[in-house]
Amino acid sequence: MEVLAIAELEELAQARLGKSTFDYYASGADDEVSLRGNRAAFDRIALHYQVLVDVSHRSTQASVLGHPIALPVLVAPTAFHRLACESGELATARAASSAGTIMVLSSLSNTDVEDVAAATSSPLFFQLYVYKDRGVTAALVRRVEAAGCQALVLTVDAPLLGRRVRDVRNRFVLPPGLYVKNLLPAGYGEVEKQAAESGLAAYFASLIDSSLSWRDLEWLRSLTGLPIVVKGIVRPDDARRALEHGASAIVVSNHGGRQLDGSPATIDVLPRIADAVGHALEVWMDGGVRRGTDVLKALARGARVVLVGRPILWGLALEAEPGARSVLEAFKSELDLAMALAGCADLASITRDLTDP
Repeated sequence: MEVLAIAELEELAQARLGKSTFDYYASGADDEVSLRGNRAAFDRIALHYQVLVDVSHRSTQASVLGHPIALPVLVAPTAFHRLACESGELATARAASSAGTIMVLSSLSNTDVEDVAAATSSPLFFQLYVYKDRGVTAALVRRVEAAGCQALVLTVDAPLLGRRVRDVRNRFVLPPGLYVKNLLPAGYGEVEKQAAESGLAAYFASLIDSSLSWRDLEWLRSLTGLPIVVKGIVRPDDARRALEHGASAIVVSNHGGRQLDGSPATIDVLPRIADAVGHALEVWMDGGVRRGTDVLKALARGARVVLVGRPILWGLALEAEPGARSVLEAFKSELDLAMALAGCADLASITRDLTDP
């Protein structure tokens, strides 16, 4: 699949997907101000490129939590990949491995973690929600560790699900035969089949622990030796708290504009957060990344890597594994070109003055 503009894939995928599925993937919370804001913020940032720099040899290679990757782009944790294609998360994992990067598997995967781990030769990270039943959460942590996952990515910005109006209108539910697969043994595998609003919102309200606090990061640390990444940070003080409580990395994220509408664009708050923690932990970022130039801007402002979610889903909807792989390959080729034109031969030469001279 030839990808000339990643943003154009959304319209093509919409023609392939049913309305409820497309709206579930594409929508943001309430008026979708934050959804649009993530993208608009990138467009406002200029690249102050350098000239007469030898860029005849370039490298997009990076590392994350000690794992080498071919490009500083990870696959973000997004739910229910089998809504996009039959092979679902297996296709995504294989695409990430083929592209030389890492997938973060969602807690809301339609596929067992063991099967996803077996489908990739790359490291696999696991995104975690904490359930009210802490025994269920502890068992899930042990399971994903036994499956070979190399890090836990704890989502902290979703004590309840944001009100996604499109899902409410569609009365979003999973179709028959699809489940939150890794929670089936605990009896938590079914999303509401008859919901007054969104079935997923009802699932969160009934099962996810809204009392989660910083002390629970220490509880999670007691369960596992895996690195813990805290996802959902938009404030420098919360970034410092994550560091104080033992996080190995943070994700500057507003959940793709799907939680609190009116939250700041992540690329805008990224520099202050990066400055607040320095090199004491890794700073990752997601939200609105659609071009290689966006990756360049995020790295210049302090991100070690970015995560992309929706573009991968559009690739899956269009061509399953090859489609998702093409999206990642497009990010790599666009980043390589952007680096050359900006006067950056490698990631270490991407510095703050590229966007804030």
